[in-house]
Amino acid sequence: MSRSARLFEIIQLLRNADRPILAREIAAALEISIRTVYRDIASLQAMQTPILGEPGVGYVMRKGYDLPPINLDVEEAEAISVGLSLIARTGDPGLWRSAGRAARKLHEAAPGTRRLPTSAWGIERCATVNLSEVRQAIRSEKKMAIKYCDVEGRETKRTIWPLFLIYYVDAGLIVAWCELREALRHFRLDRIARSSIQSDDFVGLGGPLVEKWEETQMAGVLPTREL
Repeated sequence: MSRSARLFEIIQLLRNADRPILAREIAAALEISIRTVYRDIASLQAMQTPILGEPGVGYVMRKGYDLPPINLDVEEAEAISVGLSLIARTGDPGLWRSAGRAARKLHEAAPGTRRLPTSAWGIERCATVNLSEVRQAIRSEKKMAIKYCDVEGRETKRTIWPLFLIYYVDAGLIVAWCELREALRHFRLDRIARSSIQSDDFVGLGGPLVEKWEETQMAGVLPTREL
């Protein structure tokens, strides 16, 4: 565990405690030495973190202390967004409601994360598509070239404008505007033989297409086996 992560965990332990915590308890929880705990507490106090107490007595955090904002990079925000969606798997309504509130806050701070909806179960990893590349194309509104095999086994080469990446129970899908069909289409990841980001973009044109798809599709369930 890095020092910064360790300091963060100590703050979390103290914020969530309802009584003074001894150094040996912190050491046991984080699997570190008591001497390291004393050193970390001293460092936090030197940084004006309102930790009260002393060795042998225990430590408490002054009420009302909030952690500073956490700066996330784009992929970290996307990972959290997908993880919050997957909390539905727990079957815990209260946890799901809390995850929904957290997701809304995250979406306000990083609007692109709302384009990564999930179902309650997972799918097999797709070896032919670089999902980081797909998410990059969605964020930057870059066109993609794909080689696609439909349900009847016909292969076509397409240029698409990727709008959403959806993690459904039995398949992952890219929702995109298809230049070949001149319409919104859903492409199963496991039927894409090859994909690449193109230099051409559709900047400024994705928003209306996103709204159109949400109006017509988000209320229903897509029959992924038929796509």
